[in-house]
Amino acid sequence: MTTPLLAIKNLRAAYGKIEALKGVDLAIDSGEIVALIGANGAGKSTLMMTIFGRPRASAGQILYDGNDITAVPTHQIARLKIAQSPEGRRIFPRMSVAENLQMGADATETPEAEREGSLERVFTLFPRLKERMAQRGGTLSGGEQQMLA
Repeated sequence: MTTPLLAIKNLRAAYGKIEALKGVDLAIDSGEIVALIGANGAGKSTLMMTIFGRPRASAGQILYDGNDITAVPTHQIARLKIAQSPEGRRIFPRMSVAENLQMGADATETPEAEREGSLERVFTLFPRLKERMAQRGGTLSGGEQQMLA
């Protein structure tokens, strides 16, 4: 039996006195694709944000690649190449696609030597972005903005 890439055990999180996550368990293996489905207010976004460190888990454990990241600062979680693609698209609309991608690369502290390979992986997943490198992010379609995010 292999260790899951992401393991969440009895995770709890709250906004003030309102407990949004109540004992969530989840295991995701490397290469696996998972979708969270549920009603509004069920905790989907809170789960994703708690994995990323905002809000902090009030109980339970988040393991990434076998390492406990439950209390790791958000900026260090980003360096592990864990990221969210928020529904609000949160891109820099006046910056070009290339500049937006550069900002993302700068946030991860990926060594310069590895950035070109990372960029090629992005273009393999989202070839449309390569076509739009000089275009302002805010002028992309909604789906393209989601790819960029």
